[in-house]
Amino acid sequence: MIILLFAACNSPYIPKQEGYFEIPLPEKKYVQFDKASYPYTFEYPAYARIIKDTTFFDSIPKDSFWINIDFPQFDARIYMSYKNIGKYKLEQLVDDAYKMTGKHTVKASGIEDSLIHPAENVAGIFFKVEGDVATANQFFVTDSTHNFLRGALYFDATPNEDSLRPVHDFLVKDMKHLINTFRWK
Repeated sequence: MIILLFAACNSPYIPKQEGYFEIPLPEKKYVQFDKASYPYTFEYPAYARIIKDTTFFDSIPKDSFWINIDFPQFDARIYMSYKNIGKYKLEQLVDDAYKMTGKHTVKASGIEDSLIHPAENVAGIFFKVEGDVATANQFFVTDSTHNFLRGALYFDATPNEDSLRPVHDFLVKDMKHLINTFRWK
């Protein structure tokens, strides 16, 4: 029995491998969102689904053109909230978008904002928030006179920049495609 004990102790040490599961990513393919009553149109991934947003913190959204783009295979969602500038001041909407992004400074290691101007009458800002934050990418687009739309990508998971990186990078390309094909009607 003592011989077995010594023999068992001489086995080579094999370190436990740490890593994340490889997540299969679908082929990029886009479809047009162009509902007659909505004041905007854009292309979104065929592997996503659009759902009309009917709640805003347990109440009804003030504007009826709020939607969510769900990515069920990734437990992710782009929340898109629309505001009619006639009801709100553009400066306040832009300030609110910066404040919403700024709320992540507690956990963020950095925030970059870049101007986007994908088409005539469509301009805005794309925010990239580094670190273990709830939403690493947000944006807003406006025509500066009538329409304003804000979008934010969230994962239904505890923020972990390393584990979410492959899916995050994949979905950011979809966000940028959405922005580049975005048009006001």
